[in-house]
Amino acid sequence: MRRMLWNIAGLTFFAIGVVGAFLPFLPTVVFMLLAAFCFARGSERLHGWLMNHPRFGPPIQDWQRHGAIRRPAKRMAMVAIGLSFALSVALGFGVWVLGVQALALGAVSVFILTRPEGPRS
Repeated sequence: MRRMLWNIAGLTFFAIGVVGAFLPFLPTVVFMLLAAFCFARGSERLHGWLMNHPRFGPPIQDWQRHGAIRRPAKRMAMVAIGLSFALSVALGFGVWVLGVQALALGAVSVFILTRPEGPRS
């Protein structure tokens, strides 16, 4: 039963990650990392499949092996963060909301930008 719950959680995170590949405001890699975590506890087969997936596997492996985020992913994250904040400003969110959002997005930006970029290909 426990393995089934891990697999359900993994499939849910995987599905959200796939949606995030097409929506600029929803991260992909974070949800793939969560899916890999769940699959490692629920299904060796699903974990292996995700880790060896040509599109999703390399960023997960970079993170697990080196704590790294590749430069293109950093660029996309910074663009998404900027667009998210710009959208909030355009929608006229209040000063407090914008302030909290700016602090949170700023902290996330610092974290992303200070991660290594991993080994050179």
